[in-house]
Amino acid sequence: MLPLHQVCLLYLATALCAFAQPNLESNAGIISHQTLFQDDEIYAAWPALVRAPNGDILLAFIRTEQHLSPNAAIVTMRSRDQGITWSQPTVAYDTPIDDRECGLTVGPQGTLLLHVWSTFWKSADYTALAAGSYPQPMIERWIKQVDSPAYRAGGSFQGSHILVSHDSGLTWSAPLAGPDTIHGGITLQNGSLLVAAYRQEEKSVSIYTAVTPQGPWTLRHLVRSPTPETLHFGEPHVLQLPSERIIVMIRTDAVPYDDGRADLVLWETYSDDNGQTWAKPFPTPLWGFPPHLTSLQDGRVLVSYGYRRKPFGERAALSPDGINWDASQVIVLRDDAPNLDLGYPASLEVSPGVLLTVYYQKPALDPADRHRHKTAIMATRWRAPPAK
Repeated sequence: MLPLHQVCLLYLATALCAFAQPNLESNAGIISHQTLFQDDEIYAAWPALVRAPNGDILLAFIRTEQHLSPNAAIVTMRSRDQGITWSQPTVAYDTPIDDRECGLTVGPQGTLLLHVWSTFWKSADYTALAAGSYPQPMIERWIKQVDSPAYRAGGSFQGSHILVSHDSGLTWSAPLAGPDTIHGGITLQNGSLLVAAYRQEEKSVSIYTAVTPQGPWTLRHLVRSPTPETLHFGEPHVLQLPSERIIVMIRTDAVPYDDGRADLVLWETYSDDNGQTWAKPFPTPLWGFPPHLTSLQDGRVLVSYGYRRKPFGERAALSPDGINWDASQVIVLRDDAPNLDLGYPASLEVSPGVLLTVYYQKPALDPADRHRHKTAIMATRWRAPPAK
């Protein structure tokens, strides 16, 4: 997701992008590509993916009209055959305002957590958009919507909440207080919960822990950018290794905003005491964002991330320990996206060495047609290259 003041720059860059021809040759063994959800009336984006306590693969994402429209809802789809076939989308959370972010955490004792972030738009947000960002009739319709009594009455839903499920995401509790997170958090080996958030403290990553999904959630640490005047931290993901080390990988944003700046590599930090203390954050050699981390059965750590410069698409990398990464061995999952409105991949090992990675991007169409053809939820099934 992009802040309001950044989206106009995205649209300008999008309009200038040349069409990227498909080229799926890579050092990954691509098995198949699949479109899980596509509707030219719906902007679908920012997926989260987990294996639910009952063994299903559960996918959550947002559906809305456009990137900045005020009416998103969070929906889920599930697969009971390792990601081959999927259910139709089911609404999991839909308030009167804009529910535009989600993450999934497999909790203790068979619970599942859905983290949500809801934005309360105001008419001034839309009148401040640069000319041409969206068709004027669309903006006028959004202004009318956010000025309506029903929308204004939903202001209490603004911010981050957590929903809890005891049946692998078929039903959800009423929203509870809790931190935001994209993709989701983790249950530590000691049974407690840990989430890496980024909306709670501007320009930094916040580490929260709780004993139960109901909280209370305690702020343990702030991961701050060493150069906040030029580089912001955000959209982290977290993983605990078998050694009990916790690693957090972090998206960086340029100041002023620029998706293509050369130094926008993923940063990282780690803790060896269940999140009480953390190493000084350090850059990796991997360019792209935001990250998603997962452990493979062979002990390696996989990071998946979006790649918003030509050729646009989805990337991944493998590490023997989650700390050391080789940029020369980056895995190309897709390089056929028509523009930079893409990414947020999340990966799951569905059988030994076989990965399912879900993400959002547009079909390979005319990149200048940025409003008619909406983004879709897609997936790639692939084989990890053998460990060296």
